[in-house]
Amino acid sequence: MKLSIKLKSSLFLAVLLVGTVIVLSILVLQGIKQNQQNQTEETLARQSKLANVYVKQVYLSQTLDNPQEFFKRYGREIARQIGIISSLHVTIFNMSGKVVGDSLPLESTDIGDTLSYALKGKIAYQEKGDTLSYFAPIYNANKQIGVVQFDYSLINNQKFYDNTTNLFIKIGLVTTILSFIIGYFFFNSLVMSILKLRKVTEEIKLGNYPERSILSRKDELGYLSQAIFYMSNEIQHNIKGIQQEKENLQLAVEKLKILEKQQKQFIGSITHEFKTPLTVIRAYIDLLDMYSDDPKLLEEAISNIGKESHRLYEMVEKILKLAELEKYDFEIVKEHVDVYSLLEDICLRMKGKMTKFGLEIQTNFQHATIFIDKESFTLIIMNLLDNAIKYNKPNGEISVSNKIESNNLVINISDTGIGISSELVDKIFEPFFTVNKDRSRQYGGSGLGLALTKDLIEKQNGTIRVESIEGSGSNFIIIFPIAT
Repeated sequence: MKLSIKLKSSLFLAVLLVGTVIVLSILVLQGIKQNQQNQTEETLARQSKLANVYVKQVYLSQTLDNPQEFFKRYGREIARQIGIISSLHVTIFNMSGKVVGDSLPLESTDIGDTLSYALKGKIAYQEKGDTLSYFAPIYNANKQIGVVQFDYSLINNQKFYDNTTNLFIKIGLVTTILSFIIGYFFFNSLVMSILKLRKVTEEIKLGNYPERSILSRKDELGYLSQAIFYMSNEIQHNIKGIQQEKENLQLAVEKLKILEKQQKQFIGSITHEFKTPLTVIRAYIDLLDMYSDDPKLLEEAISNIGKESHRLYEMVEKILKLAELEKYDFEIVKEHVDVYSLLEDICLRMKGKMTKFGLEIQTNFQHATIFIDKESFTLIIMNLLDNAIKYNKPNGEISVSNKIESNNLVINISDTGIGISSELVDKIFEPFFTVNKDRSRQYGGSGLGLALTKDLIEKQNGTIRVESIEGSGSNFIIIFPIAT
């Protein structure tokens, strides 16, 4: 039986179209499947890294060294928090393979071999039904302490893949049937249209998505073009969603890093908060050992030790409240303060330490009211006086005075100490910088005092600068606006 050219053309066109659709389907579906697999692995890897960051953060913020005790106390909460952040079912295992935390308790499955692989510090996968279980080791500062399991649902991925497959099947069937009708006269135009569609699918595979439907035909190829356009929009939308999720995860990691930095700064701050009153108390105790028969010194020591002890108690209470609220910064509570009496009281409290080191103090105070946090102001002046004592010369002198200039309060704290060289003046307010490392080690300085002082002053709209000549002492100038 001989076939007409038109029928042959139609058959050839049908075979060509079917083959083309099959090729396109395979390319796109393989691309989608590979993309889904890559995105799933990247998402779970990011969740694993985020979980490790969170576990390290919790581990460093508490005092338990034993991982078993740590997981016993915090395991369930860690699993719950990671589950909230990742929106996945999360299970935490200790190094014995025991479940220590579960964000959503479900029926257990057999994961023995996979879990043992992860307990050796390796990444493991286990796919069962429509769920992919991802196992990753979790670490504290220096060693593995357990395993985190994420259960990732593959339903949406498979549904999208099946829908795409069905779409290509439908398109292929429709194209095959209609190709017999189109015939010889449309053969060339069909080939060109198919080539265009093939090109756009390759562009989609490369990540280049069309802005509109490629073909304007009102036939099956036009429908195929429109379907590919809609499909590319869906793929692009899904990829953007995954990228947005990645950005959100990165933002969460950055927030955790900021929290860690705040904790470190908080520890440095409270160290200096405690150090100053303890230094005053220690100085008076040393003086009492040397001059125990001096009733005036005894009375002065009892008064100042009592004040500093009360201050320490208030600071402990404040720290406990901050810990309860999970805050890592002292609250600034401003009030109207007359600096005359406050400066006199601070100098009197530091007098014991000055006497211990054979130093004299000269004061000249004026009444002035500023709007400031009283506790922070006390710490500022005490830190500067403590530096003046540490870096002074034997039988030296310290001068403290204040005056009003241009509606500002100007406080001068000067000493007759070792001074600061001109090339180091701009660096003294940097954290951990010390002018004389030998003296810092001798008196216990860490180089945080002036950095903390500058930070406290600037938080209350003040400024600080220093004038110094090496070998001739230093003069610290603090300026606060007068209260209106």
